Amino acid sequence: MEPTRVIFMGSPEFAVPVLEALLGRPASFAVVGVVTQPDKPAGRGRLLTPPPVKLAAIAAGLPVLQPTKMKIDATRDSLAALRPDVVVVAAYGRILPPALLAIPSAGCVNVHASLLPRHRGASPIHHAILAGDPEVGVAIMRMEAGLDTGPVYAMHAVPMPARASAVSLSPLLAALGAELLLAVLPDIVAGTLTPTPQDERAATYAPLLAKEDGRLDFGEPAAALERRVRAMTPWPGAFAVVGGRRLLVTEAEVVDGGRGEVGVVQVADKHGVVVACRDGGLRLLTVQPEGRKLMPAGAWVAGRGVQVGERLGS
Repeated sequence: MEPTRVIFMGSPEFAVPVLEALLGRPASFAVVGVVTQPDKPAGRGRLLTPPPVKLAAIAAGLPVLQPTKMKIDATRDSLAALRPDVVVVAAYGRILPPALLAIPSAGCVNVHASLLPRHRGASPIHHAILAGDPEVGVAIMRMEAGLDTGPVYAMHAVPMPARASAVSLSPLLAALGAELLLAVLPDIVAGTLTPTPQDERAATYAPLLAKEDGRLDFGEPAAALERRVRAMTPWPGAFAVVGGRRLLVTEAEVVDGGRGEVGVVQVADKHGVVVACRDGGLRLLTVQPEGRKLMPAGAWVAGRGVQVGERLGS
């Protein structure tokens, strides 16, 4: 029996373990092509940088396609020429038009990093942390024209790890997604696994993040701000404003904030900087003042970066 012909579509690091899982089963799956986002400028030098999936595909000797537009005949023809039985998508970054969804005989299957219908969209991991979800997980979904609205083949839920960050949670869910995909993809291709429609009434959305999503509003509870720091590190970065300059916060913890005025520094010592919030206090542990390197908040205090009574703005 010939292996299933697979086109893989993905871009960020999250998608790499899913691609590698397929490549690890050559008797079952033949990855005939990889589609990923175009190279983009990155870093201070704004050098064109390939997506992690492209690097993994090149290392495996796979043909790589990087279309700039999905709704054109050339893109469709390029994918159709690969004669896929199924298309597997993991954090590709674009919605597939109906013409592309119709190419593979077994359809297009998405590995999504949330327990659908919760957190549909581009940033499910970040929004699960922001919301304080007690559990997280992955879903294997049949793709349709809507945004993560298709019926679900399978899900795997796990407890939210303590102090999970976007950095630590992403590889965990990527590994879970790869494992679940391998378990169900043969049945999906064979047509013996029926997906379950999502409950639209329970749907929530996790849109693409913007820089402003990292802004810390000390009028919120300290617990919510601590989650925001974990969710927004390393990008777009959680930040406050001190003296008109941006202060990046990469690590924080919730403490007793006393009865201080919201946004005002209550403690500034070698242990960090405690800022009063609507409910409790937020101790800043690791910070990066504008124009300087990342440092312990205690070092920032020692360098007269901030003192008790100063206000941190949102």
